[in-house]
Amino acid sequence: MTTTPDWLEIHRGEAPLIVSFPHTGTDLPDDLGERFASQWLARRDADWWVHLLYDFAQQLGATTLRTAISRSVIDVNRDPSGVSLYPGQNTTGLCPLTTFDNEPLYRAGGEPDAAEIERRRATWFDPYHAALDAEIARLRERHPAIVVYDAHSIRSHIPHLFDGELPQFNLGTDSDRSCADALTDAVERICIASGHATVRNGRFKGGWITRHHADPAHGVHSIQMELACRGYMDEPRHVDEGNWPSPWRPERAAALRATLQQVLGACLDFARDAAAVPSPPR
Repeated sequence: MTTTPDWLEIHRGEAPLIVSFPHTGTDLPDDLGERFASQWLARRDADWWVHLLYDFAQQLGATTLRTAISRSVIDVNRDPSGVSLYPGQNTTGLCPLTTFDNEPLYRAGGEPDAAEIERRRATWFDPYHAALDAEIARLRERHPAIVVYDAHSIRSHIPHLFDGELPQFNLGTDSDRSCADALTDAVERICIASGHATVRNGRFKGGWITRHHADPAHGVHSIQMELACRGYMDEPRHVDEGNWPSPWRPERAAALRATLQQVLGACLDFARDAAAVPSPPR
């Protein structure tokens, strides 16, 4: 019998929707914590409070997966081969060496070598994706079509990664390859109707989860939502250890949550409508 590790949180629902939270974790294993230049820096680039922002997903019957491990330890949304998902643009890797602002994450000599990276991959990366594969297979046995929704957020201003202010809603579908256009169109309409800036396959086109697990020809449609943090939490223009992260305040997030409830509802509607269209043999 397979036991779920304590760092991996899985809630199993029966609806044709999986919501993945790969970057909300902040745990630093004891044997690694002192190697970081700062434990605050090692946690700073988390997708703060996103799993709370979407805590209504389980009430919709969605399956949710979340890793408690900080992305600074290993990023489960990166290509495990080390190939950049955004060639020619600044980004961070499988086991990042720098923050989003290009600051060193490790004390001198503390950086992981190839053997250490493989150990982290076997310990955290591979189990996360195995669990996601298992949930996809479980739900595909029940539904002809499902949606894998990868939930993210990031600060609105990070000059090292992008120019200017990031739009509030950033939809990523691997340049319209990871899901049917009808799904992206429906989500995009809801985001635009909210009155907030929205972009489709702009700076963020979907990470490894969206690209790797997508199989729209066989009923698995994946989409990434990258939110600008300002939509649901107080976001100082210049963050420091004294002001970041700002506290979770449900009342501050209420308006954005209402839009996201519509978004997940559209994902469920799409999956149920797509179920009426026969898929090719698996």
